Amino acid sequence: MPIKTFELTSIDAKRFSKLGERIPQLRVDHNAAVTSISAVAEKSAQIEFRFTVNYVGMGLIKIEGRVVWDGSDAKDLASQWSGANKIPNEVFNPVLAAIFSNCMPPAVVVARDLGLPPPLPPPHIKGPPGAKGPPSKRDRSSSMEVA
Repeated sequence: MPIKTFELTSIDAKRFSKLGERIPQLRVDHNAAVTSISAVAEKSAQIEFRFTVNYVGMGLIKIEGRVVWDGSDAKDLASQWSGANKIPNEVFNPVLAAIFSNCMPPAVVVARDLGLPPPLPPPHIKGPPGAKGPPSKRDRSSSMEVA
């Protein structure tokens, strides 16, 4: 795997609304951004990032850290970043996956501690094949009977 190390350097979180206050149509935005890339060895580059979860009008969680990427020409990667702020997809996709998979668990814990909803999207539950509309409008013959 091209990711050699992953570390978090800071976690900052704020709640803007009062506890128990309900915000209709709460929007939760996730963003992962690379902030800098520097070569640390011939084939290793250090990639610094910022991961944010923005509860629009309700709160904010910001996590910063760094990933050491191993496997490509580090100097070329760093020069591409410094010149045009671009990363090749073969580097960006695994780094982005590592950022999301390593930052989401602490974000869930921090959200719980601040009384914010978890930053995970609710699961999409599909009905039986061929079903259309909400469950109340489907054929009830396949549903569970409650006594």
